[in-house]
Amino acid sequence: MIRIEMRVDLRYQVDALGADFIFNIHAALTPSQVISSERLELNQSVEPRMHQDPMTGNRYLRLRANPGPLTLSYSATVDLTHHVADPQQIPEVPIRNLPPDVLGYIYPSRYCQSDRLVKLAINEFGGMWQGYSRVLAIQEWVRRHVTFTSNTSNSNTSAVDTLIEQVGVCRDFAHLMIALCRAVNIPARFATGTDYGADPVLGPPDFHAYVEAYLGDRWYIFEPSGTAIPMGLVRFGTGRDAADVAFATIFGGVRSMAPMIHARAVVDDGLDCKLPVHTMNALSTDRGNL
Repeated sequence: MIRIEMRVDLRYQVDALGADFIFNIHAALTPSQVISSERLELNQSVEPRMHQDPMTGNRYLRLRANPGPLTLSYSATVDLTHHVADPQQIPEVPIRNLPPDVLGYIYPSRYCQSDRLVKLAINEFGGMWQGYSRVLAIQEWVRRHVTFTSNTSNSNTSAVDTLIEQVGVCRDFAHLMIALCRAVNIPARFATGTDYGADPVLGPPDFHAYVEAYLGDRWYIFEPSGTAIPMGLVRFGTGRDAADVAFATIFGGVRSMAPMIHARAVVDDGLDCKLPVHTMNALSTDRGNL
């Protein structure tokens, strides 16, 4: 088991008219991701409302903020139990056999224009064995062709933009990998969490974007930017692309300060809590379709 203690601190200055917020910073509730404890702190006396998506486990916090400073702190202890599999034994799933809730992840979306990358994807990956190794090849292709560089993209940057510019941050790596997977009929979705294990030289800890691809009977984790340790990723949300799972969506006049993120692994032999490490095995925190 992997136990992660995490904290997210957000700060805003809300203008005189107030503003509405939708946050996706709570750890998702899944059978393989159990929250031992959690706490939410707000500096304003407002009434937050929580909503959980029954399909994904994503949790959304909504609130109406008053004018002035707004600070929000969310902390949690999260236990991860990974499904571990031999990559050579994981096949792709024919479109005709995909579960209904997976079908939405084979189509193009706002930031993942897979329909524009079909020729490229077929030329590069069309002749490969159809299984986990093909998705891994797509991940490695993205890493070879895109350089991780801070402050090189914005909220409008798409997979096609990243392919052209060949630079980006974790969000851009994820969008390009997802688009290439979908272009060869592999369901792939955008996942958010914290960048556990990232090199401090890349900057302070931050929110993190990675990929989950549907193979065999479940969603498997891929980390195309190569900056984090997949075994230590706590999932906040999953969606078609970043538009579905922004950590904060704001309606109104607001000035935002940089978020502060902390995540550490708890090592406890008595509780069988281990340190996250890189592994050649396939990892999933999805229970699968049985």
